[in-house]
Amino acid sequence: MPAVSVHGLTKKYGTSLAVNGLDLSIEKGECFGLLGPNGAGKTTTLRLLLGTITADSGQITINGEPIPARARHSRAQIGVVPQIDNLDPDFTVTENLIVYGRYFGINQETLNHRIPALLEFAELSHKSNSPINTLSGGMKRRLTLARSLINDPSLLILDEPTTGLDPQARHMIWQRLRNLIQQGKTILLTTHFMEEAERLCDRIAILDEGQRIAQGTPVNLIQEHIEPHVIEIINNSESIRPLLADQQYCERVEEAGETQFCYMHSPDTLIQLLAAKPEIRYLHRPANLEDVFIKLTGRELRD
Repeated sequence: MPAVSVHGLTKKYGTSLAVNGLDLSIEKGECFGLLGPNGAGKTTTLRLLLGTITADSGQITINGEPIPARARHSRAQIGVVPQIDNLDPDFTVTENLIVYGRYFGINQETLNHRIPALLEFAELSHKSNSPINTLSGGMKRRLTLARSLINDPSLLILDEPTTGLDPQARHMIWQRLRNLIQQGKTILLTTHFMEEAERLCDRIAILDEGQRIAQGTPVNLIQEHIEPHVIEIINNSESIRPLLADQQYCERVEEAGETQFCYMHSPDTLIQLLAAKPEIRYLHRPANLEDVFIKLTGRELRD
């Protein structure tokens, strides 16, 4: 039995289809990434899974429980990290965990046992009695992650868990999430950081306009959709443009502002050409998940 099963899920707001016939299956113990541009249907899908809104059609089961019919029972086994921290500013760090634990009916003895371990997990033991408004952004995010574990959930739903964090805090949370995966937790992750998805996720689904447009492991998605080498020409000149149209130098070109992205299987010929033009700045790198995302969803901004 998968941890999450979604079949034919549809949700409409007026005449707009936020989710359009979505199928997903998330296995127990895996980290599954749900990616997509703004407005792709990610947040609506998460709200449908939690049973806070009702689908127009389709079926959802979480750990075998039908949603929304058994949503209340199902949420007792789910931990949620929302996009925006909603910690209670009137309480200390420890009090936030106690109050949240009581929503799940957890007795004080169990809370007394769990809370020190969660504070250690989040490296917040030294802040146990601190007011929320004295915490840094990274500390608040770690506390929100620790709070999501108060009920010892089998499934974690993380909605952009590292947005707004500096690199040190982001890497710390990544390590904590890896630890949870090793413990057998199932994680459903939405993020706009492609590196985060590539590092953490066993499988990924890319959504656009409410539909799944690609799915697979990060490695397989890159191999399937993108040439293996990318050369970014950062300050291109008119002299180089005709050469990039020649497929012996570049198999596919995309432009973003003054940067040209050249995709190819063999970069040697183009690198030799660029090396003879010191006035042109360029970067040679392997293809990554961001290249896949951009190719499938486009470079235009989504509001």
